[in-house]
Amino acid sequence: MKVKKGWLAIEVGLEGEECGFQRFVIPISYLYHPLFKPLLDRAHEVYGYHTNGPLRLPCPVDDFLHLRWRIEKEPGRHNRHHLHSSLSFHSC
Repeated sequence: MKVKKGWLAIEVGLEGEECGFQRFVIPISYLYHPLFKPLLDRAHEVYGYHTNGPLRLPCPVDDFLHLRWRIEKEPGRHNRHHLHSSLSFHSC
């Protein structure tokens, strides 16, 4: 499936989980968000930089959904580039 410009297909989940990986389409701007950095760092640790297919994030889907909710609820999210917030992922 084709992804529109400015968006990125990702897969979220943990190896061996019953549900496997779930596909999401996110704005590319998420990649620059401070809350997203721990997920990218973890993906690098697990999969490295050179992989085939969509970006895969080794994180429980529920944690990812919470992260997405946190990013989207930030006041003025669409009007600024520098965002302040913190969140730790206990299971990622």
